[in-house]
Amino acid sequence: MKRLFAFLMTVFLLASTACANGNSKETISSDKGELSDMKISIQITSDSGKSELTATLVDNSSATAFYQLLKKGPLTVDMQDYGNFEKVGPLGTTLPRNDTQITTTSGDIILYQGNQITIYYDTNSWNFTRLGKVLSTLRQSSGTASSTTSITQAELKKILGKGDVTAVFNIIE
Repeated sequence: MKRLFAFLMTVFLLASTACANGNSKETISSDKGELSDMKISIQITSDSGKSELTATLVDNSSATAFYQLLKKGPLTVDMQDYGNFEKVGPLGTTLPRNDTQITTTSGDIILYQGNQITIYYDTNSWNFTRLGKVLSTLRQSSGTASSTTSITQAELKKILGKGDVTAVFNIIE
């Protein structure tokens, strides 16, 4: 009788564990925080004009899924200001999440709730999935040539403007 009870308890515990793992809505994997070789451009249209930013995605399954989405073509996202520290907008799809407690810095590109993308121009602490980092802006010089310069927090804040923005995300070939 004791063996039967022990066997049933073992089966119950294994079944409970399997069910709990199968009901998870998030995909959790390691986010090393390291930048990968996946580079993207972000064309921003705001009240301060048009600018093109360059960014590098991090090494996690969320950023890889975002990159795969961009391989299908440019993604346009209408973004609104939230809390005077970020621009946020819907992706139109859900990506795997790698949420961890982080404090954002200016230029962080974050996946929020699996279906929203944000560009931070200030700090915030929460459970987020880091997708990448804005590293520079492409500035138009004479003719069709362009040069790349590092971007400061003040410059990014000015580019993103005070109101809504349109961001077009694209892969840099």
